[in-house]
Parts: sequence; structure tokens; C-alpha cells
Amino acid sequence: MSDDPILLYLHGVRENDQEDDWKAPLAKSLAQLGYPDLDSAHVIAPKYFNALYNWDEKQSLPPVTGRPFSRDEAKQNRRDYERRTAAVEFRLGRHDGGTGRLGNDEVVSALAGALPFKQARNYVSNPQIRAQVLNRILSKVPKTGRIVVIGYSLGSVIAADLLPRLPSGVEVAGMITIGSPLSNGSFNVDRLRDELKQPPANLSWWVNFWNMRDPVAAHRGIASVFPWLVDFRIDTKKTLVSAHKGAEYLSNETVAAAVGFALFGSQSTELEGINRGVNLPLDSAEQYALLALRYAHLVVKKLEGDQKDRYAGALRQVQSTVVEDIRRRSSAEKRAMPSSIARLAFDFSSPQAALPEPAPADSITKETAVVALSVLASENVIRPFEISLPKGVAEDAMRDLSAELGLSSKFGADVFAAARNAREALSGPRAVNWLKVGALGAAAAAVVVATGGVALAVGAGAGAGLAGAAVITSGLASFGPGGMVGGLVTAGALVTVTSGGLAYGLAGAGTTAETLEAIVERRLATVILRQLQGMEPDESVWRILVDIETSVRRQYERLDEFSDPASIALKELKHKIDTVERALKYLKDHDLEPTIMSDQSDDED
Repeated sequence: MSDDPILLYLHGVRENDQEDDWKAPLAKSLAQLGYPDLDSAHVIAPKYFNALYNWDEKQSLPPVTGRPFSRDEAKQNRRDYERRTAAVEFRLGRHDGGTGRLGNDEVVSALAGALPFKQARNYVSNPQIRAQVLNRILSKVPKTGRIVVIGYSLGSVIAADLLPRLPSGVEVAGMITIGSPLSNGSFNVDRLRDELKQPPANLSWWVNFWNMRDPVAAHRGIASVFPWLVDFRIDTKKTLVSAHKGAEYLSNETVAAAVGFALFGSQSTELEGINRGVNLPLDSAEQYALLALRYAHLVVKKLEGDQKDRYAGALRQVQSTVVEDIRRRSSAEKRAMPSSIARLAFDFSSPQAALPEPAPADSITKETAVVALSVLASENVIRPFEISLPKGVAEDAMRDLSAELGLSSKFGADVFAAARNAREALSGPRAVNWLKVGALGAAAAAVVVATGGVALAVGAGAGAGLAGAAVITSGLASFGPGGMVGGLVTAGALVTVTSGGLAYGLAGAGTTAETLEAIVERRLATVILRQLQGMEPDESVWRILVDIETSVRRQYERLDEFSDPASIALKELKHKIDTVERALKYLKDHDLEPTIMSDQSDDED
């Protein structure tokens, strides 16, 4: 048998469902997407409509062929499955899993007890009919090789029931269910939900497509039953019976894309366009992205075992997203893709595709590095994933990065030393670490919301390191403050901006005391880092801290006059005041308080 997978189509309960009318709309959709003709695929479409009415001879249910997993095997299988699922999600694009509608589960239960759902009830409740259908299908399935399964309506229930009973030599390259009633408890045949608590080892991925207007799909997906699969809602102008038709689903471009990907692999030409990048200088957002990805790759090199595997898997998804986000922004701005970013693209839809490693970073000045590396040290560069690192790994990776940047490895060590000193200065006798790695990104997003972005876009100018006003505005619009790139850009602005809007935003009720502490800590860390490196102090930090203190104190006095003494808002403001006072005290105690105004003349006498 060839390496190409066989397409196995499992029909529904209506008599015309067993006809091959489903082929034409699917073939048309595949052709429109540039996939080969469906005639080139080997198709198996067993007919079992009559077998759903009665049984001819007593048969045994086909046995479950998969062996139980050990704990470690189950963990590895789940991780491998998630990688493949992420790949197919990437191919299909953004989707809506849906939430369903109240009462529709009861509708499907009622339908299950009526014609033409008598056949469905027979399959679920009569072991002989169920055994007869499964054995008839298995008699058509080869003993070895790869198959792609499409399960329509009751066929989706049969497909799920079939999965753990396939021959051990058969791999399911992809399973697509359409119009499925599996979310309804009436279709939990023989405790199927317990059998499929985890994805079976023979399944590459499973995508369930549902239509809001399809009553059989209960106006919801089936991830509530099998949370490890992907629910993908499609829309159609058809309603009720027409909305449930298999041809309606298979005419949909996204459904066809899933089938085509499973049968023929990636047909994408996007990488070709991305890889033709132009040797352009990077703007600030792209510099942050490239530095962060390089730093993350250096972290991977210092990890081992399971932790390395998980971190590398997370980085794979993050890098793909970053490159795609930058590609979209470049396209929207009619700007060519810089070659240093373009070369990081890879076919994420292929789990076996190699992950390109960013080249060692170009040299940057100390002035730029103070902000950029301080932000990297405080950010989670694999957001939205969270993976705790062994002690010293992040710092060692930062040493390597700073050495690559021509700053010496000591600069990288000083980045973390400055962060520790700042944290200790603000923690006081409580000895509480309010700032986890990556918290600055969340804090940045909170202040952007609180100020409407005005403090950042207006206040960032000269001295803002990598984050000038133009790139902040562009970064927020393109990536959002909560994404990895947007978070880095915004965090960079928050440790450089001198606008009064920042003080106002931090003082406001929309910003928590922990958020203020996270931001003040990073601003203090940059001052300490400059001192450790023998650089000129940044006197603007004292001024912005004083502005923050003034705004917070004014807010406190305004509320204190009328609020209850135990007011939560007052406690938050007191915490903010304490934080700023500790930061100012540290600057004063370490000779970092401004002593001479920058515009004062030397010949006043």
C-alpha cells in the first residue's frame, strides 16, 4: 500500500446518507484550495444503513486494541498529540469553540428518540447492532497503514467508538467529525467518554466542526466531552435539516482544508513568500522580538530532559506566532519582511519541521541594552506558556546574550544582580516577592488600559531605548499589550516613559499596588544596573518617582477624608506610597539622588 492515507467516510442515519453524494462538494472544495483531485485518493465508504435496523447473526464487539499507558507514556503521548493539534490549528486559523445554547441538549435527546433517529438509538442501546456495524466497517479497513476518518452525524459517534478498536498497525492521520451529537449524554455509548479520556496513541489529531444552526450538533461543539480535541464552529445560511447535511459541511472551505491537510499534507505557499525577506534594518518591535527569541533559544540550550522538551515545544509555537504577527503587520503597512525575521519562519503545520535558530544578535549600545535586557529579564519570553526554570539558567542565558551583543558576560550578570537589589529594596520587612517573571507584561497591559495608551505613546521619546513613541503606537495596534512582542515593547516604554500620564495611571484605582510595584521595581533596576556598569545615572527616574508619589498621595488624601478607615482602596494606595518611598530611599542612600539641576549654570557667582 502507498504512503498516502486512505479516506474512511462514515455516514449518518438517513438512507441517502450512505450514497456517495458527499464526494462532489468535498472534491470541489479541495480543488478550490489547490489540493489534488479526490479521485487520486483511496476512499472507503462502508454502507451500514440496513445494519442499524436489526442484526443478522450474533457477533462479538471488536476488542479494544490499544494497551494501557504508563504514567510517563501517557504524559508523552498527550504532549505529542498537543503538538500535532497545534499544527492543524495553525493551518485552520483562528476559530470559535462556541458555548452552546440553553435547552439544545434536550432537543437532541428528543431527536434521538424519534425517527429517523431510531437507528441512532439502536446503535447506542443494542450491543448486537453496534457489533455488527463496527465489524462491517473494520472488514473494509486495512490491517496496516494510515487512514483519515470523516464521521458525519451518527458516523461521528461510530468513528469515536471505532478509534480504540482499529488494528494496531493503523494510524489515524486525522479525524474530522461534522454535525456530531456526541456532546449529548444519550450518545455516551458503552462509557465511550471514559474510554477516550485521553487521545489514543493511534490518533494524530481530531477536529470537530459544528454549525450553530444545526440542531443535531446541539449548538455546541464536543470539547466539553473530549476536551483534548479542537472544536471549530463554521457558519452557514442554511437552517435546521439543511444545516445538518453532510454536503453543507463538506462544502465549507475550512472543513475541506482539514481534510486536505490530513490527506495530502501542507499545500501552503506562505513560507515561500516569507522567506524572500529583504535585508532591511529592524524597527524596535522587531528588535525586541529577535532579542527575545534569541534569548529563549539560549535558555533551551541550558535545559535538560522533560523541561527542555516542554520549553522547546512552547518556543516552537511562540516563534511561529511572532513571525506570523510580524508578517501580517509588514503586509498591512506595505513594508517588506526583514530577512533576519523571515529566516525564522518554518512550516508549523509539520511537527517534524526544524525550528530555525536566530543568529547571534548584533552589537547594541549599553544605553539601549539597559532597557532591553532588563525587560527581557523580567518578561516571560514564551508567553502564554509558563515554565519555571532551574536556578541560574535564565541568568546564564543572559550572560551569553550580553556577550554576543558585545557587552561582556558581566553585563548579563549585572542585569540580574540589579533586579535582585531592586526587589530587595522594595520588599522591605515583608520579604514578599510581588513580581514573578513575566508579571511586568501583565502590569504593562493594565497601565495601557488605565491610561488609554496615552502615557506610553505620548511620553516615550528620546532616551526610550528600543521603544520610541511611533513603535509603541504601532506595536500596540499590531500585537496588543498582552502578546509577547507587544508586551515587550510596552514594558520597555514603562521603564523609560517620563510622561505625567504614567503617574496618573499608576495612582488610579484601575492599577493595583502589585502592578505599581512591578513597574517601579523595573525602573529602579535600570538605575542600579547603570551604577553597576559605571554609567551616568538617569536622573529622570527620580523625577518620575516623585511624580508618582505626588499623584498617589493626592489620591490617598482625597479618599481618606471620606472613606472608612478599613477601606481596601486606602490600603492599596498606602501600599503604593510605601513602594515609592522605598525606591526613593534606595536612590538617596546610594548617592543616586539628583544634586544639581541639569540646566544650572556654572558661572552664577
